[in-house]
Amino acid sequence: MQITGNTILITGGTSGIGRALAEALHKEGNQVIVAGRRKPLLDELTAANPGIKSAALDVGNIDELPLIAAQLASHYPSLNVLINNAGIMKPEDLNDPSAPFDIVDDIVTTNLLAPVRLTTALLPHLKEQPNAAVITVSSGLAFLPLALTPTYCATKAAIHSWTQSLRYQLRDTKVEVLELIPPYVQTELMGPQQTQDPRAMPLADFIAEVIEILRTQPDAKEILVQRVLPLRFAAEKGQAAYDEFFKTLNDSMH
Repeated sequence: MQITGNTILITGGTSGIGRALAEALHKEGNQVIVAGRRKPLLDELTAANPGIKSAALDVGNIDELPLIAAQLASHYPSLNVLINNAGIMKPEDLNDPSAPFDIVDDIVTTNLLAPVRLTTALLPHLKEQPNAAVITVSSGLAFLPLALTPTYCATKAAIHSWTQSLRYQLRDTKVEVLELIPPYVQTELMGPQQTQDPRAMPLADFIAEVIEILRTQPDAKEILVQRVLPLRFAAEKGQAAYDEFFKTLNDSMH
């Protein structure tokens, strides 16, 4: 994917990885449109970053996504990159039969159904562009799950699988398909305390490495910072090593 000269739509871009990525890509010379459901955060972001545009979008409203996609394509005819970043990560106690199922529903809708629906809706427009890309944001936990957040990990594994299929089906088009696979990063995904967790990768370091990969590896299909490699390739080390890594990770986060 080219690093500059794009018109990029990024979902969930008002905080965390989404916002930092939006700001970094804006500085690289791209027109960035940040989509989010919280208008005060959108307004604050655009005020702090002149030139970044915003779009009110709640990816949880699945049925509205095709209409919103059509409106965005009409308003930004040069739109050529979609970054599916919006995500929810919540702990679940699978031993608790009274746990509210709406948590599961929200996670699946936001993390899996929404990116699939939005991508599908925008594909006809993206195919008309001279160069285009779809970037899905999965997780290192797609490859070695954190038992504390089972549905989150399952949706990210599904996104990884779906991304591979999408890449293959679009192989004869001008639309590239990339997968950004973050490690544990200092954001507020699981609450404010995560921003100070020394076990997590500093957000600025993560974004800097991502931008460097995009700049120096334009043909990369998976965007992998060094910190995520043990998770991404955990299975390649064999079953015994995988099982030990799984236990160590989950014991440490229990």
